[in-house]
Amino acid sequence: MFTLKALQKNKTIKYGVPMLLLVVGGSFGLREFTQIRYDSQRIRKKLDPSLEAKVNVERQPVILEEEYEKIKKMNMEEWRNIRGPRPWEDSREYQDQQRSRLDEKP
Repeated sequence: MFTLKALQKNKTIKYGVPMLLLVVGGSFGLREFTQIRYDSQRIRKKLDPSLEAKVNVERQPVILEEEYEKIKKMNMEEWRNIRGPRPWEDSREYQDQQRSRLDEKP
C-alpha cells in the first residue's frame, strides 16, 4: 500500500494529475466563456442595413431582373476595358496616360 510520502514522490501524481486537471478544466472553462461571448453577440445583434440586405434575401432592395434591365440599356459597343494601376505604379500618372490614349483613339 502506498503511503503519503510515496504518493508525494510519484512523478505521475505530482505532475501528471495537475496537468490533466488543467487541460480538462480549461476546456470546460473556455466552453463557458465562448458561450457567454456568443450569447452577448446574439443579444446585441444589430446589423448594418447594407450588410443585412446581403444576408436577408427577402429584404434586398435590388432585384436581379432590375439590374439586368439596367445593363441591357447600356451601350456595350463603345465600352473599353481599361486596366487600373498596379500597386507599384503612380496612380495619378497612370490615369493621365490612360486618358491621353483614349483621347487619341477615334
